[in-house]
Amino acid sequence: MTRAQTSESSWMPAWVPAVCIVTLTVTSALAQGQRNYAPGVTDTEIKIGQTTPYSGPASAYSEIAKAELAYFHMINDQGGVNGRKITLISLDDGYSPPKAVEQTRQLVEEERVALIFGTTGTPTNLAIRKYLNDRQVPQLLIGSGDSQFSDPKHSPWTVPGLLSYRTEGTLYGRYIAAETPDAKIAVIYQNDDFGKDLLEGMRQGLGAAAAKLIVATASYEVTDPTVDSQIVTLQNSGADTLFIAATPKAAAQAIRKVYDVGWRPKRFLDLVGSSVAAVLTPAGLEKSIGLISVMWLKDPTDPRWQNDPAYKDWRAWMARYRPEGDLLSNFNVSGYSYAMALTQILKRCGDDLSRENIIKQATHIDHLTLPMLMPGVTINTSPEDFFPVKQAQLARFDGKTWAPFGSVLEAGLAQR
Repeated sequence: MTRAQTSESSWMPAWVPAVCIVTLTVTSALAQGQRNYAPGVTDTEIKIGQTTPYSGPASAYSEIAKAELAYFHMINDQGGVNGRKITLISLDDGYSPPKAVEQTRQLVEEERVALIFGTTGTPTNLAIRKYLNDRQVPQLLIGSGDSQFSDPKHSPWTVPGLLSYRTEGTLYGRYIAAETPDAKIAVIYQNDDFGKDLLEGMRQGLGAAAAKLIVATASYEVTDPTVDSQIVTLQNSGADTLFIAATPKAAAQAIRKVYDVGWRPKRFLDLVGSSVAAVLTPAGLEKSIGLISVMWLKDPTDPRWQNDPAYKDWRAWMARYRPEGDLLSNFNVSGYSYAMALTQILKRCGDDLSRENIIKQATHIDHLTLPMLMPGVTINTSPEDFFPVKQAQLARFDGKTWAPFGSVLEAGLAQR
């Protein structure tokens, strides 16, 4: 385990494949009253942990964690929140559920972190959920939108960080049903709860006609070297519409293979696989033209944000704290925004940094606005609904950027 050093003038993290640790300070005026601390919290420190895939088939997501580390470093430089430093311990789980379990136990039992923040992936978060809930350790703003993670009754310590996958799939299904009601739909999906949730959402959006409209499905394992055979099988189904429910590596392969075999269906791509930098560029920008996805954060490739003060602030932050990061990567926008949201939660805790109050604040967020949210999108949680993002907008890739179209849609409307 190593600890990266920080300075006022520059910061270049010494990334270690297995462990990344950054110590940062967060401050604001000290709240009055009795201090109540979780493990890992003192008058000067809040220790938090996460696992994320710095290696393996989903390693593109590590950009999110790197951005989170960089954001907390900025908070340190600015004086912090409530006079306490944040020590974020970020471990490489390789997108492996058993490894995520092992490392989460290490974080809780040996490192004694106050909470787990931003662990990436549906299978890894499902693997650690029961362990954390049994021990009443907050599992906050996790990198998954699986519908199982908003379950206040059975998993009251788990709070997702994304738009629900079920809702996202519903949005695509409703759009297809309205625009091309005679579509013949093929679906390629990751064979786990992530992919199945998106597929089920599309079925819900299509309604009673789903069984007729979806003419073929093909799954892939996250360990599969390619998805070429699945794409060929789906092409042979005669489908004229394709839904790609995949993580970055497989999403890029699917986009490229569809184009290379001469298949030209209308294509829908899930949000977590929509990064211009990590997915569309490797797939081929010209091969990605016409893809439809959803967005709830400002995409850094969209020229309409160039004069937006929030975008300019993000660019300035990238230049100072994440100079090695890709300015075209929406993962850097995501990490920036998740870390900002956690900072707000901790700030609202004041001196009551018990795990009970941390989860209370995380599940009582009312119209929180963050600079890089799309206009019309706010963060909201309640004891009955833990999903923080409930609005999104459809967008089409034009060869350079995602161009939003239509209006901002409410999750509730998509689910009806």
